[in-house]
Amino acid sequence: MSPEAHPAPRSLAEALRARDDASLAALLRSRPDLITPVPTDLTQLATRAGTRASVLRALERLDRFALQTAEALAVAPDPASYDTLLGLMAGDAGDETVAGALPRAVGTLREQALVWGADDRLRLVRTARELLAPSAQHPSPTGLGPTVQEATSGMSPGRIQEIVTTAGLPSTHDSVSAVAALTTLFTHRRKMAKLLAGAPEAAREVLARLVWGPPYGQVTADPAAHLRWLLDRGLLLPTTPGTVVLPREVALHLRGGRAHRTPEPLPPAVTPAAAHSPQVVDATAAGQAYTALATVEELLKDWDEGGPAVLRAGGLSVRDLKRTAVALDVSEPVAAFWTELAYAAGLIASDGEADERYAATPAYDEWLEQPPAERWARLAQAWLAVTRTPGLVGGRDAKDRTLSALGPGLDRSAAPEVRHRVLSLLAGLPQGSAPDPESVLARLHWERPLRGAQRDVQREDDLRSRLARWTLSEAEQLGVTGRGALSAHGRALLGAPSSAAGSGSAPAASAGPGDKLPVHHHRAPERLVPLSAPEQAVATAAAARLLAPLLPEPLDHVLLQADLTAVAPGPLRRPLADMLGVLADVESKGGATVYRFTPASVRRALDAGRTAADLHAFLTEHSRTPVPQPLAYLIDDVARKHGHLRVGAASAYVRCDDDTLLNEILADRRAAALRLRRLAPTVLAAPTDPATLLEGLRAMGYAPAAESAEGDVLITRAHAHRTPPRTAPEPVPDGPPAPDATLLAAAIRAIRAGDLAATAPRKPAGEPLAGGELPRTSSAETLATMQAAVLTGDSVWIGYVNAEGAASQRVIAPVRVEGGYVTAYDHTADEVRTYPLHRITGVAELADD
Repeated sequence: MSPEAHPAPRSLAEALRARDDASLAALLRSRPDLITPVPTDLTQLATRAGTRASVLRALERLDRFALQTAEALAVAPDPASYDTLLGLMAGDAGDETVAGALPRAVGTLREQALVWGADDRLRLVRTARELLAPSAQHPSPTGLGPTVQEATSGMSPGRIQEIVTTAGLPSTHDSVSAVAALTTLFTHRRKMAKLLAGAPEAAREVLARLVWGPPYGQVTADPAAHLRWLLDRGLLLPTTPGTVVLPREVALHLRGGRAHRTPEPLPPAVTPAAAHSPQVVDATAAGQAYTALATVEELLKDWDEGGPAVLRAGGLSVRDLKRTAVALDVSEPVAAFWTELAYAAGLIASDGEADERYAATPAYDEWLEQPPAERWARLAQAWLAVTRTPGLVGGRDAKDRTLSALGPGLDRSAAPEVRHRVLSLLAGLPQGSAPDPESVLARLHWERPLRGAQRDVQREDDLRSRLARWTLSEAEQLGVTGRGALSAHGRALLGAPSSAAGSGSAPAASAGPGDKLPVHHHRAPERLVPLSAPEQAVATAAAARLLAPLLPEPLDHVLLQADLTAVAPGPLRRPLADMLGVLADVESKGGATVYRFTPASVRRALDAGRTAADLHAFLTEHSRTPVPQPLAYLIDDVARKHGHLRVGAASAYVRCDDDTLLNEILADRRAAALRLRRLAPTVLAAPTDPATLLEGLRAMGYAPAAESAEGDVLITRAHAHRTPPRTAPEPVPDGPPAPDATLLAAAIRAIRAGDLAATAPRKPAGEPLAGGELPRTSSAETLATMQAAVLTGDSVWIGYVNAEGAASQRVIAPVRVEGGYVTAYDHTADEVRTYPLHRITGVAELADD
């Protein structure tokens, strides 16, 4: 490892000042909260990097070995050398794997400004040390206790001298030297081995129980002989009455110098559970993708005339979710997933009316017009980025309220990151390989280990593990994976490269000219970086092209059966599917869809304006088999009765040229509720609205038709209810977003310029302001100094108060002074600016060096 530049930095701010722009950019990229807002200089950046909230966030994003390294530094002397740290991580016996991985871990901690200093003086930032160092209230993750010096801080000098003497050391003149001698003994391997060799067996068993933590134990007022032996020699030290602790130095000797029982320098491998042909994986995933499209279309078709009501607190009721699950023929959790996915894609939303309901958005109609592969890509892209988590539906929030689909409380900011990471781990496997889910969870647990009290949470129960399991299930349902393995179009969606072996996709589906996938080759292939919005758009388009040839071609025909059914052997073209959905009822779905013709379904088609001749022509055109006679008879029979009765508004009336039929209706007991009365030989009236009269007559087995005031038959079509234009829900970010290259460059330039202004050496000038922050000179002195700087081309240091009254210090190079203004190049802002002279509090020349 290369040491940092000399002289050695005395603070984190000095260490940051010694970094180049690339190193600062790496820091700000890994910890974006540090530039929200952009700090004025490097001192402020260092202060912000040491705040508790920022350090906590940085520690939570470390992998297990980097966190173990930080934990070891927290129990090492401050500062510690690299060799000391290596001894804590690898132990006295050494470990080549740990030694090989430690430079990377220290580099990560340095990059994130959690560690600074040269290799001979490594320092963990104070806040991180406070969070990770052992204390009685917060045990260290290493299981180590306090040092001898910390544990004896409240002990009487006489008692310390007794311990030193009993341990076989000469007495000293003061407690400080006595504690130092005891510490030296406990850190000397040979002398400690000799001391412990004389310990009673029961005493060694006590030490063995405490060595890996927790280091605290309970003793009585009159401890047993073996405990007294340990207490007399300082191998156990009292902390509070009845409590003893194993000193850190003793524990490290018993551990062989290791701070951790099991260092984990390497991430666990993601192991394949099954291997399939890439062609089989892609075909299976394409089938799932088609099913996903059909399911979302069916959901939106079910809500086409207005979906379920919105709960007062937001979301779907449990009853409506069950009804949706029955309609889609899926379980309730799966129905929640499809509902949330359509919502994330902007296809459904609340209509905002007084009686608020969910309905399709105008974007749904546009989505329907797109090719199937592009429709799938839109769903997949929305799923990849959304923070809403359907798996939480049915659970409880912090206030013990049920979490409902489409309701509040489902956003989890970690969801997109976990989703992307799980898929990128799948992309790291050979094509066609399905992972062992437990190995995926183990890898994620290594990359983001739980800290502190969270360690008590079972891996299966923590949020990231649940998100990972949901990701594997949802990816399969959506068709991103097939048989558990990542498909070719799934790889393209991530921007991952495909192997030369290919995946079974047709050559025509490969990315065309100008469609190069945005793969980040500077990272390890398995550690794919989430794509920016433009890159994701390119990747999504490439995924759609790979999927398109794998989806079944829509058919323009059905097979009519003699039992009044029609079989669609595959997906139907939209006009055919829409018309058949009106003329017949879906009886079963699957690889082939079965439609059943009934009198009600035929009447529905006639109500939509079709005639019997239209229906016969439609079936003849689109059937590969002759139209069965029973179906032709059914259409003709319903058409013959359809419209024979006419219903209009009287409040409502029925008219019919056949007075015998009207007499039959009046004589029917079922018509009593309609309270019909004869107005004329061919007209009956009812004190109800036309719609109720229509439904009543149809329930009696008649086929009436509604008519307008002019006597024309009214054609009734399904009313498609749409919300006003709505945007898809925005993801809830997990902290500040990662800055792009432009923002990083501008932030670093501003920080450097501000640091120049804050650290530039200055000549004494006038009387300083309170606190010595800004110079103060008279107006005449300010003007004279500015004019002199214009002639010499020198830079000066000014104090400036803007129109809002905010004071700042700046380093400027005056170019022109006239009309009460000075025009100068501002090193702080890195641009030419004009300043009113009356707002300049004072000016000072910079020192010559």
